[in-house]
Amino acid sequence: ALTLPRLLKKTVQLIVLICFLCRWKNWWIRGILTLAMISLFFLIIYLGSFMLMLLVLSIQVKCFHEIITIGYRVYHSYELPWFRTLSWYFLLCVNYFFYGETVADYFATFVQRREQLQFLIRYHRFISFTLYLTGFCMFVLSLVKRHYRLQFYMFAWTHVTLLITVTQSHLVIQNLFEGMIWFLVPISSVICNDITAYIFGFFFGRTPLIKLSPKKTWEGFIGGFFSTVAFGFIFAYLLAQYEYFVCPVEYNSETNRFVTECAPSELFQIQNYSVPPFLQDVLGRETVNMYPFQMHSIALSTFASLIGPFGGFFASGFKRAFKIKDFADTIPGHGGIMDRFDCQYLMATFVHVYITSFIRGPNPSKLLQQLLVLQPEQQLNVYKTLKSHLTEKGILQPPLRG
Repeated sequence: ALTLPRLLKKTVQLIVLICFLCRWKNWWIRGILTLAMISLFFLIIYLGSFMLMLLVLSIQVKCFHEIITIGYRVYHSYELPWFRTLSWYFLLCVNYFFYGETVADYFATFVQRREQLQFLIRYHRFISFTLYLTGFCMFVLSLVKRHYRLQFYMFAWTHVTLLITVTQSHLVIQNLFEGMIWFLVPISSVICNDITAYIFGFFFGRTPLIKLSPKKTWEGFIGGFFSTVAFGFIFAYLLAQYEYFVCPVEYNSETNRFVTECAPSELFQIQNYSVPPFLQDVLGRETVNMYPFQMHSIALSTFASLIGPFGGFFASGFKRAFKIKDFADTIPGHGGIMDRFDCQYLMATFVHVYITSFIRGPNPSKLLQQLLVLQPEQQLNVYKTLKSHLTEKGILQPPLRG
């Protein structure tokens, strides 16, 4: 017969077993859904850059919805007039502004053929400002005496959410136009860091990393760093071999399609590098052949693994402030879309700043598109000025005088 001590012992063992199985169940759910999301991501990559842009736009809208919904739930009982309506209206206005700028920059030849679009592009900023001003006036008219302070809280909430989602997603698309590799390596590095940090923390985690996120450990943080840098270096090598990934994404007005065809820049051509003396004995060679972009991938991966997680810590602090576990329950085992992309927005900003600071030079294709929308007289003046400049430099022969 079971005695009371033995019964208690069996009960404790059963509880421990259930907790262990629950822990592994969550691991399996997260693992399976992660593989499913990665598979879907590769399918969209195969479908091309336009589908990737649609994916970014969809994620942006869903993240905005999740953050705004939290505010609506918190302050729903106050019945603030027009809060959700104005929030979505401002989202529409800001998207119109940013994507209109993109159309003007990258689709100039397409716009030139359509008079209606020419009007919209020419007065784009004025139209955008008018739309925003309309929303601003609607907000002022919606103010209710007993809710002034709360309404201004929510007005600020909406604008900060727009800053986090729309502005950052616009930068993601700008990075994509520089070449798909500038989109894939950073995003994949963040995903790799998220997965490997979780795995290292799950198996070896003992030392808490930060109070905002108790499950994060130093073991997971360090393991994720080294794994991400190695992954980024190898992944960059694989992608740098294909024009499809390294060429800037451009719109071909003749075929009405996005194209990724070019002569790869020096960044994506194999170069010979000297190995530092302290590594020569380890590698057994004095020189190595690699793509210059692989050196940049180390910087991207380092940011993804050391600074990127702070986007997640920020999100954790936000959720703790409102006493919620996840932004939503869109993905079982993962939470909402924002829970999975909180680090990506920091990464997108860094990549954009990195490209403009260290990589990007003059863009002949973009300059040519801008020239094509000029009036014939203006194009002729540019031609004469350029011809005179090239002649002075000795690149062109001066015209023969009879």
